[in-house]
Amino acid sequence: MSLSESRLTRFIVHVTLAVLLLITLFPIALMIVNSLKPSAEIVQNPLSFPSDLRWDNFVRAWSDANFGRTLANSALLTGLTILLVCSTGSLTAYVLARRKIRTWKILTFYLLASTTAPIQLFLFPLYFGFARFGLINNPVAVAFIYTAVYSPFAIMLLRTYFLAVPKELEEAALIDGASHWQVFARVFLPIVSPGILTVALIIGLYSWNEFLIATTFLQGQDQLTAVVSFFLLSGQYSSDWGVIMAAALIIVLPIVILFVLLQRRFIDGMAGGSVKG
Repeated sequence: MSLSESRLTRFIVHVTLAVLLLITLFPIALMIVNSLKPSAEIVQNPLSFPSDLRWDNFVRAWSDANFGRTLANSALLTGLTILLVCSTGSLTAYVLARRKIRTWKILTFYLLASTTAPIQLFLFPLYFGFARFGLINNPVAVAFIYTAVYSPFAIMLLRTYFLAVPKELEEAALIDGASHWQVFARVFLPIVSPGILTVALIIGLYSWNEFLIATTFLQGQDQLTAVVSFFLLSGQYSSDWGVIMAAALIIVLPIVILFVLLQRRFIDGMAGGSVKG
């Protein structure tokens, strides 16, 4: 390839990446602009800059959606889900990757089917069962539902990380007298930690934004998650779009900040998981 062709290729790549970046950031930029405008200006022209900055939209959104409480509920539910999925998923993935499972094809089919099956199929039986045992409005119980829903994906992804670890490391640790638990905890976990972080970020994003299960099983005002309280901001006949945009920004901001801080490890983890399947 000549120098001119190389420069042209680089230019096309950079332009394409710039366009994709613009498409990705445009909704967030539009949300920020409209969160500082009164509702009338948003209805008139959502693409215009605010004539007068309305910082009180954030104050009203915080109080009207009770974000002080609902954000804490979302953080608790998300943290419990991440802990349960990563702990159980890593143990299961380790066994499936390092042991010969005769029924692996059946397990693969089951995991794939569990990943693609819609939660609506199980919603009514789950609700009646949880109601019978008094588990409605119980964040821990909802975290177990999330764990059951997200674990198949986590297991399939984490298994690729365990497969990428050389067998010689496991054999050497066993020869030195380590138990299987010690091999898992002291040899494998430090190596596959980028994969666990990747799973934690993905599962955390899913749990933070989940609406259907949260609104079904957490009905008390003190148990609402941030996403559900955001949905309740919209009135039946009228909506203050400035407050709604401010509330949406409050919900999105923690996820964006977390991803920006951990993006390098997240990308490294996704690349590491694709080495061997």
